[in-house]
Amino acid sequence: MKRLLRILTMLLLVYISSSCSSSIQDIEQLFKNEKYEDAISSLNQYLFFHVTDVKALHIRARCHEELGEIEKSKADYERIIAIDSKYAQAYVGLGKLLFEQKDYKNAELKLLRAATLGADDFDFIYLLGRTMIMTENYSKAEEFLRKASELKPDYAKAYFYTGMALAYQGDALGCAALFNIYVKHEPDNIIGRYNRGFAYMNAGYLEWAIEDFDEVLKHNPNHLEAMAHKGLCLTSMGDSEGCILIQNAAKKGSNYAKSRLEFCAS
Repeated sequence: MKRLLRILTMLLLVYISSSCSSSIQDIEQLFKNEKYEDAISSLNQYLFFHVTDVKALHIRARCHEELGEIEKSKADYERIIAIDSKYAQAYVGLGKLLFEQKDYKNAELKLLRAATLGADDFDFIYLLGRTMIMTENYSKAEEFLRKASELKPDYAKAYFYTGMALAYQGDALGCAALFNIYVKHEPDNIIGRYNRGFAYMNAGYLEWAIEDFDEVLKHNPNHLEAMAHKGLCLTSMGDSEGCILIQNAAKKGSNYAKSRLEFCAS
């Protein structure tokens, strides 16, 4: 009798296991439909029988990420790497989470590993380039971001960050050329001009930044951030008009301008 029960139990487990195998597509659909909690519940059952299924673990990691459960997501990515050290997407997932937590050094290490496994994957290369800007590895950032542009020539932001990498290396003409390409590819040219002005300002090219902020303000006189940033550029150049712009933007509700009122305290 005990033997019969044991056999029946084994058959039941096999049946449940095979049922779970055919349901992974349904779980993927739950994820695509943004039903993350339902997907996690189904994945927990599925993974009970398929403990080393890295695809299922990857879906669960993404679900946790979407729900803001960052530590659980990181744990799943680490589990994937322990099972399959060449699963590039797990390194990218970890790198992205670490980047968002501003742990740029460790993010760079994970993304470098991903890039060695997927040298022609745009997402790997692009995020690695952005991370290297944050770790002040500007020359390598430029290299990876140029590679990203080769892989996806119409992706505007790749040119933007390449320009940033060049700006931090002191290449004014190179950075201007890349920002011009960025603006050309940016669908909303005014957003492109504002972002380019912001980048020029951070790189210390204040006159070029003012030209872009003026263009934005010409189209939208109430663009408070452009107003505030132009004001800060002018103040840094010793022009008293800058304080007027910063104060006006602050009065109209710009938090950035309010945080810069100290420049006009005297």
